[in-house]
Amino acid sequence: MSKVPGRTVRLFLVDGSQTGLVTAEIINWTGHVLVAPRSNIGDALKREEATRTGVYFLVGEDPEQPTKQKVYLGEGDIVADRIKMHSKDDSKDFWTRVCFVTSKDPNITKAHVRYLESRLVEMTKASGRANLANGNEPSSKSLPESDRADMEFFLEQIELILPVVGFDFLRPSPRGKAVAHPTTENDLPDAGLELVIVSKKHGLEAHAVASGNDFVVLKDSGALAEKFAVNSYQALREQLIADGRLKPGKSPQLLEFAEDVDFASPSAAAAVIFNRNTNGRTTWKVKDRDTTLRDWQDEQIPKE
Repeated sequence: MSKVPGRTVRLFLVDGSQTGLVTAEIINWTGHVLVAPRSNIGDALKREEATRTGVYFLVGEDPEQPTKQKVYLGEGDIVADRIKMHSKDDSKDFWTRVCFVTSKDPNITKAHVRYLESRLVEMTKASGRANLANGNEPSSKSLPESDRADMEFFLEQIELILPVVGFDFLRPSPRGKAVAHPTTENDLPDAGLELVIVSKKHGLEAHAVASGNDFVVLKDSGALAEKFAVNSYQALREQLIADGRLKPGKSPQLLEFAEDVDFASPSAAAAVIFNRNTNGRTTWKVKDRDTTLRDWQDEQIPKE
């Protein structure tokens, strides 16, 4: 399988600070992305980009489910006007960062951004990485066939650039694309590595997919209900239980993942599953191979 060609993303720190205003562009793409923390919203809304037609994202921690982000997606003829309105709305007080996507030319119209908004809501729901704050799902707006094709290309660029500026809520889950027993890393361009934990002693089986920075434990995977003395990820585990993402299993000894859950590392996932500190690189094994994740990763290092 051929590799995807490289892309150039140009980032600019507007005020020289990595925590301030950031603009992002892709070479040969008409789109323009501006990201700002809420504390700098005044500076962001003074910029010329904010007077254009576009889509925007209000992003922050979900106060009711801290293990997930909360996102509000919107569109406007003048994005600044919409964001000013939301800034005064107590029901949208959750957001700490704003991102708006506009075009460097005047060819993006109200009809286009309404189409983009509808599709972005669909994509966010499909990824399952964040909770949507939108009360009503925007209906899909019809566009001429050529315009739809242009907007789908525009969406591909948004999907590519958002993780670069710190937003991953559009990225699809690697589930369903995993490779069970790859020989080399070249077998995993976008697919991911399928991993498993099996404990016959506890009647436990868990499945995960590792892809890029993603480490996703899959729905219906098991976890121990038993408590141990030391677990650095105890707070995370308790939050997953409180959120209903980790629920009682088929026996009193087990819990069960109610949905796919993204973890920061294999060890974080393994610690939540066993409820104790665990080296995930040696605990997870490549599916259908008697090879630990650590051994498989070591195999990828070129031999001298």
